[in-house]
Amino acid sequence: MNRMLLMLFLLAVSVSAQDKKGTKELPKPSGSELKEEKKWEMKQYHLVLLKRGPIRNQDSATAALLQKGHMENITRLYNEGKIDIAGPMMNDGDIRGIFVFNVASYEEVLSLCNTDPAIKAGRLSVEILPWYAAKGSVLR
Repeated sequence: MNRMLLMLFLLAVSVSAQDKKGTKELPKPSGSELKEEKKWEMKQYHLVLLKRGPIRNQDSATAALLQKGHMENITRLYNEGKIDIAGPMMNDGDIRGIFVFNVASYEEVLSLCNTDPAIKAGRLSVEILPWYAAKGSVLR
C-alpha cells in the first residue's frame, strides 16, 4: 500500500512539473498598463472622392498653378478643422484622391469643395458620400 501511495505521489509531481514546463505564466499588468475598455461613439463624416474632371486640357504651367492652389486650399481646410484626412491615390486611375470632411452637412462639404481651384476649373470633380466611423478615429 505504501508503495502504491508513493507511486501515485511521484506521478502527481511528475504531471505537475510537466505542466509547468510547457506553459509560461504571463506577467500581470501594472496599473499603468491597464486600460479601460474603450467605448465607441459613432459620428458621421463625409468621404469625398476626387475624380478626374472633364476639363484636363490645361497647359503645364496652368496645371501647376491649379495644383499649387489645390494644395493651399487643402492646407487651409485642414487648419480650419474642416478636413481630417486628405491624400492622393497612388495610381493613375480616375479617382485622384480623397478628403474626409468633419462638417455637419452635405451642403457645407459641397460649398467647401467649390473653394478648390482644381475643382472650380473642372480639372477635378467630386463625389460626396456620407460615412460613419468611430469619433476621433486615427490612422496608424
